[in-house]
Amino acid sequence: MYQDQKKSPNKLSIWLPMLFAIVLVTGMLIGMRMQSNAPTLVVEQEENPQNLPGQGKIEEILRYVEAKYVDEVDREQFMQEVIDDMLQRLDPHSNYISAEELREVNEQLQGNFDGIGVEFMKLDDTIVVVAPLVGGPSEEAGILAGDRIVQISDSTIAGVNMKTRDIINMLRGEKGTDVQISILRGQEKELRQFTVTRDEIPMNSVETAFMMGDEVGYVKINRFSATTYEEFMKSIERMVEQEGMKDLVLDLRHNPGGYLQQATNLLSQLFRSKDRLLVYTEGRSVGRNDYESTGRSFFPIEDIVVLIDEGSASASEIVAGAIQDHDRGVIVGRRSFGKGLVQEQYKLRDGSALRLTVARYYTPSGRSIQKPYNDPEAYEHEMYDRYETGELQSKDNIIIEDSTEYYTDNGRIVYAGGGITPDVFVPIDSVSMDQQYLELRQYIPEFVFRFMDSERGKALERYSLPTFKRNFRPDGELLADLIDYAEEHGAELEQPLSFKVAQEAKRFLKARIAKHLYETEGFYSVWNEQDDMIQEAMKALDRPNPLTASQE
Repeated sequence: MYQDQKKSPNKLSIWLPMLFAIVLVTGMLIGMRMQSNAPTLVVEQEENPQNLPGQGKIEEILRYVEAKYVDEVDREQFMQEVIDDMLQRLDPHSNYISAEELREVNEQLQGNFDGIGVEFMKLDDTIVVVAPLVGGPSEEAGILAGDRIVQISDSTIAGVNMKTRDIINMLRGEKGTDVQISILRGQEKELRQFTVTRDEIPMNSVETAFMMGDEVGYVKINRFSATTYEEFMKSIERMVEQEGMKDLVLDLRHNPGGYLQQATNLLSQLFRSKDRLLVYTEGRSVGRNDYESTGRSFFPIEDIVVLIDEGSASASEIVAGAIQDHDRGVIVGRRSFGKGLVQEQYKLRDGSALRLTVARYYTPSGRSIQKPYNDPEAYEHEMYDRYETGELQSKDNIIIEDSTEYYTDNGRIVYAGGGITPDVFVPIDSVSMDQQYLELRQYIPEFVFRFMDSERGKALERYSLPTFKRNFRPDGELLADLIDYAEEHGAELEQPLSFKVAQEAKRFLKARIAKHLYETEGFYSVWNEQDDMIQEAMKALDRPNPLTASQE
């Protein structure tokens, strides 16, 4: 009897998480049945179901633990650990989002936030304005690039080494509210005072869009937010109607996904016919839902190349899969991430949220491209394994998780499981994994900011983007200055740098200077000139039938 009582705390620690998991999962399933079958990413549930079977028992056990357990228990932390443990046992993408984290998560997907509209960076312990957003509150107030922010309201932020997240939280706030900002400009000794009225600030998911040739447009999308389709359409309209775009290079590298509906809306613009299956979703409690093209394609886009890599996931893979299965274009790059799960988001009563996997999505040919997740540790290290096995260097090392053959509209064989395998493989550049380059690269943005404030930097302002691309070449002196700066700030570099590391550092230097002068278009316009995937995309578009590139 004494031994049984002694063991009871261990039994409690085993069964309590499981009991709570049963209650929470049951509640979520009831809530899901109350929703539409459409697997949109964000669905809010007003109230949690009450009087669930076992709920009273859970509360009773918790009361005993709080009242009688030998040590004091932090109820909130205890419940957090139970929830996290339960969700980790489901799949890698079901997760709990605290009330504090939820605002930031929603901002990323909604495509906007309320703030002052300024891009800044930390130089040592000083906050420096990189650029005020055009038309935003900071620009209207008179804040300029190069201004150093010393105070926000009554708080001094210069010289105190505040966390970037804390500074962002101080600058953001409800639309229409004012914030007092004190700045130092140039060599001035006196602080300038600004009152900035916060407003809605867009977070663009279309990072840049510009013409790469006489008829080729380039669009870089960094995520699928609530505004992606609208942003994409504005970019395409400008390039088609004003600049004569016919072909499209769609860059989805490092795009982690987002809203399913935004991806299917975009796809509808790339398919001219109506009722073409783009993707379908299906789950245990969610019936099959087909997403089809609308037939309302406003712009006559001809040939398409989609760029993907190991960081392209979810909605990015939906786009690539539909393009590949219908032979609408060429997929160039490396195998995508392999996330084929659909989540719904449920708002909880305390302001937090549960993001729960409710379905899998399938490409038009019937492929599920979700990679296995039965082994959580293996799932977490899968990207590293790709490097270890040589997959990132050679297409011959790509591991096909599912050998089942699926067929595109033209009869080409494609495979499921583990992501979208590109039609044209492009190996990763080994220098991007070089430790010396990675060490040096992290100092380039702040070095460039200081360089552009020098006489040599200011002299570059006379260039237009085309003349800058043609005529400016980072020289050995500029590279040496960068190395000195990096080492002064803690970098440990082996001298001399290899030729390839030096060349790549110069390339990144030029691209960052172009960003300073010509914003995001400047960066990608310069960077793409020596981008291997871009070169393969242009080769494919030069062919009478770009799809033949995949057969070589």
